[in-house]
Amino acid sequence: MDKKILVINGHPDVESFNQALSQSYIDGVKQSGSSVHSINIRELDFNPNLKFGYRKRTELEPDLLNAIEQIKEADHLVWVFPMWWYGYPAIMKGFIDRVFLPGITFEFVEGKPIPKGLLKGKTGRIIMTADTPRWYDRLFMESPAINQFKKGTLRFCGIKPVKVTYIATIKNSTDTFRKKQLNRVFEMGKSNS
Repeated sequence: MDKKILVINGHPDVESFNQALSQSYIDGVKQSGSSVHSINIRELDFNPNLKFGYRKRTELEPDLLNAIEQIKEADHLVWVFPMWWYGYPAIMKGFIDRVFLPGITFEFVEGKPIPKGLLKGKTGRIIMTADTPRWYDRLFMESPAINQFKKGTLRFCGIKPVKVTYIATIKNSTDTFRKKQLNRVFEMGKSNS
């Protein structure tokens, strides 16, 4: 059975290298014959502010309702985004705050400290670009963006395994480096990983 793959791009700039990486992954999936859909968060019409926290549900805009359905239907979620200030872009954080909600991606269980993940059975891939070398992010910063998103969001909601592809450094990178990364991501898409 072919996987249903959803590629979610969290970069706010349509001309970013992240857009090229997303497209390269999508092109690889298409060559494999699997089903692929994409969400470019920057194109969605929604308020990124979780105004009432979890106290009261903010009405979900049509674009978010559609995104939730796509996430639920997918077998494999691929997130492409840049690391900024050892986190991810504000628009992506707002999307996560508004979409990854109780009753949708996780469920509180009375008497238990850890909620139940409602996205069990799905796998994930993070493709993150950065200007920080991986060794510095890992040794000195302890990988905050990866830990927050991989463990604190995706695995928390039941998605596993979640593989990480860290692409750095982007600033002042050569065309050769970028082409190599685009080919690498194309192969990931082709193998549905």
